[in-house]
Amino acid sequence: MEFIVEDWGLKSYQEAWEGQKRLHREVAAAKRAPTLILLEHPRTITLGRAATGENLIFTESWYQKRGFEVFWVERGGDVTYHGPGQLVAYPIFPVARRVRDFLRLLEATVMDVAASYGIETYATPGYAGVWVGEEKLAAFGVAVKRGVALHGLALNVNTNLADFEVIVPCGIKDKGVTSLQKLLGRELAMDEVKEKLAAAFVRRFTDYPLPAPGSWGGR
Repeated sequence: MEFIVEDWGLKSYQEAWEGQKRLHREVAAAKRAPTLILLEHPRTITLGRAATGENLIFTESWYQKRGFEVFWVERGGDVTYHGPGQLVAYPIFPVARRVRDFLRLLEATVMDVAASYGIETYATPGYAGVWVGEEKLAAFGVAVKRGVALHGLALNVNTNLADFEVIVPCGIKDKGVTSLQKLLGRELAMDEVKEKLAAAFVRRFTDYPLPAPGSWGGR
């Protein structure tokens, strides 16, 4: 599958969410090639379809007063954090009904990036994400509409991990979070990691069969 890569830099969650939905409409209508968006967000808390709010430690107004934006969105999963230093990838890709295969490939792309830095990771169906020991390096949450995916993954690069302490990340109380910076003991150039992640997407999705537009799920 061939796809476009767009780097949106640092963009507010609301603006990126609206942009995703616009591109999703175009891809679902076969008016645009599949598109991979790479970006960072300001400090943001998002809650997915599985969220009830119980894994927010404080009230929504508490977060907002302290500079976190809060959004309830249509992706899968519970609550997570986005912020500067975290690389977010939104693959607006046709997946039809191959959602599980799609998720496994997303995991593989992150594991490829980690391996390029000599970091051994693993994925487990029990806890969505990519892990190093008992700590999560990358979180995943997607939605599929009209057979086309939106939302995606968040890889902790130079993320301020203290910001995760104001939530129960993904509702998992007995595990932690980590970052490439923490694991390597140094700050990484975000552009370098973006290049590695984009290259991993190309490797993993080159042979991914592009469904015919009529099979993506309809209108």
